[in-house]
Amino acid sequence: MAHSPSSPLSSFTPVVRDWFTRAFDAPTEAQAQAWPAIATGEHVLISAPTGSGKTLAAFLWALDRLAATPQPDNARRTRLIYVSPLKALSYDIERNLRAPLKGIAPERGISVALRTGDTPQRERAAMLRNPPDVLITTPESLYLMLTSRAREILTGAEWLILDEIHAVAGTKRGAHMALTLERLDALVGEHEGRAGVQRIGLSATQNPLEEVGRFMVGPKRRCRIVDTGVRKPLDLKIHVPVESMVEPEQGTDADPLDPVPGGEATRRSIWPAIYPELLRLVREHRSTIVFVNNRRSAERLALRLNELANEPPEGEDAEGADARKPVMEIARAHHGSLAREERLIVEEQLKAGAIPCIVATSSLELGIDMGAVDLVLQVESPKSVAAGLQRIGRAGHNVGDTSKGRIFPKFRADLLECAVVAQRMREGAIEPTVVPRNPLDVLAQQIVAMAAAEEELNVDELYARVVRTHSYAELGRQQLENVLDMLDGRYPSSEFAELRPRIVWDRIAGVVRPRRGARQLAVTNAGTIPDRGLFMVTLPDGRRVGELDEEMVYEARPGQTFLLGASSWRIEEIGRDRVIVTPAPGAPGAVPFWRGDGIGRPKELGEAIGAFSRWAVDQPAEALEQSHDLDPKAARNLLDFLREQQEATRVIPSDRTIVVERFRDEIGDWRLCILSPYGGRIHAAWGLALSAKIRDELGLEADAIWSDDGIIVHLPDADEPPGAEFALIEPDALEDAVVAELSSSALFGARFRENAGRALLIPRAYPGKRTPLWQQRLKAQTLLEVAKRYGEFPIILETYRECLRDVLDLPGLRELLTQLQRREISMVEVETPTASPFASSLLFDYVATYMYEGDTPNAERRAAALSLDRDLLRELLGQEELRDLIDADALDQVEDDLQHRSERTRASTRDELHDVLRRVGDLTAVEASQRVVAGVDAGPLLEQLAAERRAVLLRIGGEQRWVDAADAGMYRDALGVVPPGGLPEAFLADVPDALVRLLRRYAQTHGPFTTDEPRIRFGLDPSPALRALERDGELVRGELRPGGVSGTREWCDADVLRRLRRASLAVLRREIEPADQRALATFLPSWQGVDKHPPSGAGIDRLREQLVPLQGLALTPATWETDVLPRRVGAYSATWMDQLCASGELVWIGAGALGRTNGKVALYFRDDAPLVGPPPIAGRTPALDLPEHVAVRERLAQGSCFFTDLLVDLSTQPEQIQEALWDLAWAGEVTNDAFAPLRAPRLTLARAQRRAAMRAGRPGRFSSRRGAGRAEVQGRWSLTEPLFRPAPGQPSDPSAKRRALAELLLERYGLLTRELVLAEGVPGGFSGIYSELSQLETIGVARRGYFVEGLGGAQFALPGAVERLRAQRAPEESSPIVLAATDPAQPFGAALPWPKREGESRRPARAPGATVVIAGAAPVLYLERGGKALQVLVAEDDPRIMASLLALADHTRAGRIRRIALEKVNGESVMGTPWEAMLGEVGFSAGPRRLTLTA
Repeated sequence: MAHSPSSPLSSFTPVVRDWFTRAFDAPTEAQAQAWPAIATGEHVLISAPTGSGKTLAAFLWALDRLAATPQPDNARRTRLIYVSPLKALSYDIERNLRAPLKGIAPERGISVALRTGDTPQRERAAMLRNPPDVLITTPESLYLMLTSRAREILTGAEWLILDEIHAVAGTKRGAHMALTLERLDALVGEHEGRAGVQRIGLSATQNPLEEVGRFMVGPKRRCRIVDTGVRKPLDLKIHVPVESMVEPEQGTDADPLDPVPGGEATRRSIWPAIYPELLRLVREHRSTIVFVNNRRSAERLALRLNELANEPPEGEDAEGADARKPVMEIARAHHGSLAREERLIVEEQLKAGAIPCIVATSSLELGIDMGAVDLVLQVESPKSVAAGLQRIGRAGHNVGDTSKGRIFPKFRADLLECAVVAQRMREGAIEPTVVPRNPLDVLAQQIVAMAAAEEELNVDELYARVVRTHSYAELGRQQLENVLDMLDGRYPSSEFAELRPRIVWDRIAGVVRPRRGARQLAVTNAGTIPDRGLFMVTLPDGRRVGELDEEMVYEARPGQTFLLGASSWRIEEIGRDRVIVTPAPGAPGAVPFWRGDGIGRPKELGEAIGAFSRWAVDQPAEALEQSHDLDPKAARNLLDFLREQQEATRVIPSDRTIVVERFRDEIGDWRLCILSPYGGRIHAAWGLALSAKIRDELGLEADAIWSDDGIIVHLPDADEPPGAEFALIEPDALEDAVVAELSSSALFGARFRENAGRALLIPRAYPGKRTPLWQQRLKAQTLLEVAKRYGEFPIILETYRECLRDVLDLPGLRELLTQLQRREISMVEVETPTASPFASSLLFDYVATYMYEGDTPNAERRAAALSLDRDLLRELLGQEELRDLIDADALDQVEDDLQHRSERTRASTRDELHDVLRRVGDLTAVEASQRVVAGVDAGPLLEQLAAERRAVLLRIGGEQRWVDAADAGMYRDALGVVPPGGLPEAFLADVPDALVRLLRRYAQTHGPFTTDEPRIRFGLDPSPALRALERDGELVRGELRPGGVSGTREWCDADVLRRLRRASLAVLRREIEPADQRALATFLPSWQGVDKHPPSGAGIDRLREQLVPLQGLALTPATWETDVLPRRVGAYSATWMDQLCASGELVWIGAGALGRTNGKVALYFRDDAPLVGPPPIAGRTPALDLPEHVAVRERLAQGSCFFTDLLVDLSTQPEQIQEALWDLAWAGEVTNDAFAPLRAPRLTLARAQRRAAMRAGRPGRFSSRRGAGRAEVQGRWSLTEPLFRPAPGQPSDPSAKRRALAELLLERYGLLTRELVLAEGVPGGFSGIYSELSQLETIGVARRGYFVEGLGGAQFALPGAVERLRAQRAPEESSPIVLAATDPAQPFGAALPWPKREGESRRPARAPGATVVIAGAAPVLYLERGGKALQVLVAEDDPRIMASLLALADHTRAGRIRRIALEKVNGESVMGTPWEAMLGEVGFSAGPRRLTLTA
């Protein structure tokens, strides 16, 4: 096929043209425009959407030249370099190049090599010997090659392809890459005499593209931009699955603070409505990616989708469904915390169609080829238009495909942002790319690398090279020299020994040379990605509680409390790599508001949201549906949100109006809210400046919390909040105010360490070893102290620049404040009775930590709710009621104090009784007598006060009451009562607002009260006065009193309500305090259902149910059948166990021999065995290598067989076969499909047969068959190893096994501690499953907390277990319970230690056959195996002993112990001791040497 000169293919060789026309119909628009531009040799930036063929557009010209002008083998150099910011993208490209290379030059053999951090050393060495034509690499690997010997293979480079360049342009990584490219140009120019390599950039749609082009080539080169102008067609819809996002589940009777079955939400959560919609959409499509904004959400959502997918269809109950069918996995999580191998597995599963859905964070945003994804679901706003396009663009990856996306907002403010983001996605209105300017830390690292690679570097040439990049185009010579000074050690290294010179700067010659070790330092600390680590959190004795993020620790100080899991902890000490804590039950846990990586909403998007809000509030719902991709429910919810806000504040916060809202919360504290759409980066800077201004000018400590929607300031100590003008900060003074706040902030400290590490001042690694993070932190703190004295120290300057420009948006804030000052943007001040909808949304994320996730037990959740503000509670709970939160006992206590009825507030003298009258008001004689201490008569005291004219009797409400004489005028003017004569004139003066004053005092001395109560007390209508007090903010009205009538609202003084809140918190915190260890002794039997079920209803189904959590537990057969299972099933029949085993559903596995005739076995459901794994075997297992052991193994390897088959097939004595068989069985190698052999008598089979034959007097070959089949020969024997193999096609997954074990142990014990796991003998101990338990906490299956005092700091529990543990908080009241010593419900000797007794001869032990009686949550009696010896574990006069002996006797008479023949108590003969009489009382019979009791 001939190509015209104007054809895009005309510049290519015939071979390439022919291959292309065979492989493709025609060039895409991007290819048609790009190839002629690239052929000119110019630098070219290609911007086109995903799937537009831009990668081939970049590669094909260079591949054509490589094929047309091959190099001789002896002079081969790499000519084409491809750089990708993602290693995964590099692997994709390498795979995708195979087709064109095969088609273009199969015989010439254009070689391709991959060089990333994962490339093995031998491949790197091979690359040096035989340089590839095409090198595929990452920015960091290219930097490393230029700094090492590998730079020699790059001297002939001609083309450089920079993929996804927009992903690095706005970061320090981009600045680092820009300097690397200049180094490559300098290398090529030095060797080839050329100006450098041709740069070809590939970018998604960016704004402005010219800025990305400038970044790619620098200010002094020209870049040709190929913008195909094609936006992928979008099929977008914002979906809200509920009628009201304020009340997603109206009409439920559930406790508003209780979690719903979804596991992570209160009744007011939208999640239960979102899950089924997501599942429906996943099922309707072939391949779906769900994007969320954090790792925790990814894990949880994947778990919930899988759970929902496995629920039986409606109309079919779980019992009817096949309970044992395999679990279907439809979704997997994908995030940056997963290992690379795990991420690749998940990606391949989606591509191959093995799973239909991935739930991902930003880890899948960039252009990795994910195959035929046909739907993207975005939960919550993507936070920017660029991220939204990148994510939704993953659907419909091919040329011309439509990208289909559905967005699910989580709350109303989120819905508002989603609507605007979706509209701007359609318009392609992407946020501007901002390139960081002059990052000095990156410059320092590259200078050391350049000096090391080039041996001698001219400073003028260095400066020229640096300013050729766009990132450093404005760098002053003085700034460069400051960096050289720092690297040359000009600063006082005596004060900071680690600040060693990295280079030598010869100022006379104007050159820079490397110091020894500079190259290794530059190579081992390459790149810009910082080390961010975790601090270990431990108790003072070293027990681990968990981990804390480094930035949170930077914010923390000793004495502060924080939340970890469900418990609050107080920081005692912050060490170099750990934080030492003690429990702080119920104290409000700090939640750090700053997140270093949580970049806020871009200012441009904020302006658009403001403009949309202003316009949309007056539009009909139908118009919004059509213009902004909203479904009908979404449009209605959005309009409700905007109109409620307009009603509350008169004007909508918008791009033209900032609203300053002030209100008292109903606890009485002032709140100041700045409602603005401009985004978190602007608000964070504004909040810092505002906090400083409030502290400096008003003397108040105020925490400013900011989010994308504004700032909220809590002013607990203010009489009046500052006005709106206070929020206006002078633009000229802004930078000074923010800089002053920044220098002492956690953010500054963390960023300084990262920058010092990048600049090689505090190396993250030396050759062969990594510097521990704590050492880096310590050195950074020391360096910071020294460097602060030097104003021009480059890393101090860089940290300020990064914080003020890259993290905060100070220029944006200055522009906003200037517009406010000029009245271009108006500021409206409004005072509201409660928080407006926008103000409530400000605290949504903070509240979610406590409430919406539902991870915390009830007491913690209620305590957290009381720690929040009243207005916020209304938003959370959906109604104005605190009834469930205020504790009734706390209310009684507070009222008694206010009324002077409590012991500590009663009067004992007449002066004190006079004070009571002044504070409380009118009292009858009876009421007065209740307010004096016992033994004091109030009558004479009152008479004395009356005689002194300090108290008077008035007739009020139809009865005589004593009143403080000074109040006589107030009672006269308020109630019309007549005061007695003879009072001083001052007491009878007119009192303005007398009734208001009287009711104010009444409110101040009472808890919540109804209107009727003062009406009855004073005999008139108090409503007008009460409403006046409410208007003044002195009274609060709501459903407040515990036990009050629903719908009846009470009045309460604001200070009294605050006091009630504190008292209720104190009560709840006592609840939250860790339970006493003894509570575990009553909790475990209750949790495991010991004696829970009556005999009626017992059967094989209940047995199956009870066996599930007991899988893998090793006990003797007798313990299983006599003690453990009968107590949990209610009744027990051995035939049920036989049925389960015979059907193949249940298997037993030996777990160690006990003597020659007994041992332990663990039970498993066959389907679960591969996941749970074999039981641990305690002690040393003897070597089983005798000939008979080998013979039995070999025979069973051929297949399972009966014992008689073994007798026939093996030429070994029957006794030896039987002994070998049981040796292997107890060792866990052999099992039987019947349980009966485990119950066999101790005689071996061979002896039994021989004795039977001898009794008959003949061999008995056939007559012996007439007897019933003996237990020891029943069932088939087989090897156990196949039981634990993974299913065919399923790889063995150690993490899945650990996860299954963690879940099983949680099911068994409800609450898991280090001690319980150690007692189980789990391989690797607690640390072996700790990571899996943490993962279960992340996805909401388990909670972490400090639930039981004195056990390991890191405790994990199932949600229901914590509540049940606390419900049993009076262990001393528990009645006696008799348990087998080895029963898992018996905690002593495992989780809890046995009590110590003076002079004890033998300690109790968890021995098979032994029995423990627990009473009052303590072990009282220990009956040794065989029933001959009893140990009394408490004092001999303990009242629990008799009840425990009775319980033991009843247990024996019930047949659970066959016979007790007691010879010794506490190591001494029982006969003739006081014990003999006590045992006789409970039914023991006396013999000559022992006391006996039989079933």
